[in-house]
Amino acid sequence: MNESNARYGTIAIVGRPNVGKSTLLNSIVGQKISITSRKPQTTWQQILGVITIGEAQMVFVDTPGWQYRPQRQINRLMNRQINAALGNVDVVVMVADAREWHLDDDNVIGLFETMPCRKLLALNKHDQVSDKTRMLPLIADVEARHQFDEIVPTNALRHDNVDALVELITSALPIQPHQFPDDQLTPHSERFLVAELIREKLIRGLGEELPYAVSVVIETFRDTGAAIEINAEIWVEREGQKGIVIGAKGGRLKSIASAARVDIENLLQRKVFLQTWVKIKGKWTDDLNALRELKLTD
Repeated sequence: MNESNARYGTIAIVGRPNVGKSTLLNSIVGQKISITSRKPQTTWQQILGVITIGEAQMVFVDTPGWQYRPQRQINRLMNRQINAALGNVDVVVMVADAREWHLDDDNVIGLFETMPCRKLLALNKHDQVSDKTRMLPLIADVEARHQFDEIVPTNALRHDNVDALVELITSALPIQPHQFPDDQLTPHSERFLVAELIREKLIRGLGEELPYAVSVVIETFRDTGAAIEINAEIWVEREGQKGIVIGAKGGRLKSIASAARVDIENLLQRKVFLQTWVKIKGKWTDDLNALRELKLTD
């Protein structure tokens, strides 16, 4: 690579909850970096994904979904992380649902509209709009009220138009040296990624019973040579929630841990022994000390 032609930049992925921001990051990077589910507010903090294509290196920041009226400390911290991610970026990619525009989409735009950077809008899940002409008035309305450089219909799950979006991003990057090895996909530690994978399986496995009152702390992460031994502590806020996570005769927790172990072995490319247990941590979602322990705030 000719260093004089190297391009490097940071791209913030923003949007309201559950529009496909994390799926888009994973689709661009080509590996699961950010956990996903059908439930909003799955992402709690900035997730960084790195991809190098030719002379261009891009660092994507997947942000939590914007909380219009945050009620708890964790929600307020999520909004702060969005503002922090927007502090010094070269490109903003806003993700919105192609099926319907919401007032909160306009609120998200207000966070970056005056910033002097390239602004792209990904209208995600466009394939779920059976009559594509229905998207034309939406696009026209957005173009009339907001200044996006490009609007791209996408389906992040199927990688539809994602390469075209990446080309637009690449063209906006400044000429400067790369900051990461070309084969690195994320600066996050393996411990962090493992905790996120377990949390993903909790969110998916618990359905609507316990949507967001669970988190994961990795207590030990030890390479024995033969395998990686991991002990994970699952936080809940109340005694009743502990029973929900564990399930009848421990069946639900066993199923969640088993599903998580498969993903962790795929991530680490090693055999994994995973032990999990549940701890009651009262009102941890509104406790700054607990949130610091989870590395969600300084």
